[in-house]
Parts: sequence; structure tokens; C-alpha cells
Amino acid sequence: MSGLHWLNQEAFAAFGQHVIWSDMLGNLMGLLGLALGWRRSIATWPVQLLSGLILVGAFASAQLAGGVGKQLLVIGVALWGWRQWGRGRRQAQDGSIAVRFATWRERGLLALGTALGTAAVGTLFTLVPALSWSPWADAYIFVGTLAAMVAQARGLVEFWLAWLLVDVVGVPLAFSSGLAFSGLVYVVYLALVLWGLRAWWQRSREEAGARAAARPEHALHSAGAVL
Repeated sequence: MSGLHWLNQEAFAAFGQHVIWSDMLGNLMGLLGLALGWRRSIATWPVQLLSGLILVGAFASAQLAGGVGKQLLVIGVALWGWRQWGRGRRQAQDGSIAVRFATWRERGLLALGTALGTAAVGTLFTLVPALSWSPWADAYIFVGTLAAMVAQARGLVEFWLAWLLVDVVGVPLAFSSGLAFSGLVYVVYLALVLWGLRAWWQRSREEAGARAAARPEHALHSAGAVL
């Protein structure tokens, strides 16, 4: 029996739903990746990469093309995010990952990109029904996940809000698609997202305060140099 075939075998049944190994393991890895993101650990990216690789098999078995596409995006963005956070750690004096709120321009670009991307992908899924039986929900999750991960890679607090919006659609879609474990994990994601949002929010305020406190000292040094 090949590894891929084994991953798509039933692990157990719960609430009348059959849970397959790839669905369970991939989502557990996803939870771990989100928890590591909460802690601002660079390990979040290789874990998310592995989660994406496993979940490709889960969504393929459920014939959810949007889910497969989403996981392929997860893999690609995880590689990019890994590189971004590695660069950020090297630039920081204490080796930590800096987090901040997005500017209004960044928020506008994220919102516009998500809206246009969802419209484009949803239209594609509608025109090609074989790609998805739930085109607009799949498109929303597909593009929303990409937006959330891009925001995470840039250290934006808003990435947690993007995940929250993805969860609103992801929970019912997973249960209706027979991926019970995915649905349960999305519920746990919700709790992690709220905690992570609070942690990053506080961290961003601390870093903003530290930057503000450093400005007068920098100005005094500059004035002294001129004198």
C-alpha cells in the first residue's frame, strides 16, 4: 500500500462522518503551524508547508478542487513566508519577528486583491463545474487563505482577522463535504485566532511604544552631533 493511498484511508468515524488520515494529520499540522505563528516562531512556515502537502491528498479525495488549489498556494506562500521571516530575524537585533498593524493603503490593497481574486476564481469555478461543486465558497477560502498568509509573512496583525473570515465559511463547507475533522479543526482555529490576535495586538503596541520612546533619544543625539 502506497503512502498516499494509506493517507486517504479512514482513521475513524465520528458523528456519522468518516475521518481520513490525511484530513486528520494535515489539520493537526495546520493547528501546530498556527500556534507557532502565534508565538512568532519561524518554525510556523515549514510546519504549514508540511500541512499543505498532506492536505492536498485530503481535498483531492473529496474532489474539492478549490481546497487542492488552496493547499498548493499554502505550499508556495509558506516557502516565501519562510524566506521573509528568515530575513526579518537577521535584521532584528534580538532575532525576533516584528509585528505591526497594516497601513490603510496595505489594508485597501489586501481587501481589493481578495475581492478581485475571489471574483476571478469564483467565475472560473462556475464556468468549469468539474473544478468545484461549491464554486463561490471554495473561491472565498482559496483567496482568503492566500491573503491571510501574505499578511502573516509581512508581520501584519490583520492576518488573524483574515483567518477569522476564512473560518466563517470553512467550518460549514468542511462538514458538508464529509471532512469532519477539518470542520472540528476550523472551530479550534477560531479560538487560536482570537488568542493570536490578542497576542499580536499587544506585541505591536509594545513595539510601537518602543519606537516612539527611541525617537527623542535619536533626536538628541542628532542635535548633539550638529552642535
